[in-house]
Amino acid sequence: MEQNPPAFTAHPETRIGHVHLKVADLPRALAFWRDVLGLTLMLERPGAAFLSAGGYHHHIALNTWESAGGTPPAAHHTGLYHVAILYPDRQALATVVRRVLAAGVKLDGASDHGVSEAVYLRDPDGNGVELYRDRPQAEWPRDAEGAMTMFTRRLDVAALLAEAG
Repeated sequence: MEQNPPAFTAHPETRIGHVHLKVADLPRALAFWRDVLGLTLMLERPGAAFLSAGGYHHHIALNTWESAGGTPPAAHHTGLYHVAILYPDRQALATVVRRVLAAGVKLDGASDHGVSEAVYLRDPDGNGVELYRDRPQAEWPRDAEGAMTMFTRRLDVAALLAEAG
């Protein structure tokens, strides 16, 4: 696929800093993001909570400012597809997936993309959530010219869970 070169390229150390989600019920959202996924509550304000991993100021912000008591986003409309949480290795991913299943959260899917392994689910407000781990770049699938290729294959969740700590 031929592409025009971009007029501007972001600095290579640029990262997505945080995601701010509108939720209907803050205590219910905290029960998922904090109690199931294990993020740390860093700060709570009226109608808002800020959570992180590793002591960062926040990776996920939750608020009810414009959405208290609201309904989940409608299917087949524009908006956030999912927020993706990157885990450092397969064992850490397996551990959180085990917690998700133990909490009774239904998985939407689980995929091996060659470059990563991912599990998909929904938070209590219907927002898509991807829990994943990247494979080392040296293991990424590549074509004959060395360009990265990706695919979607079924992830063996049972084998993943066997690696949970």
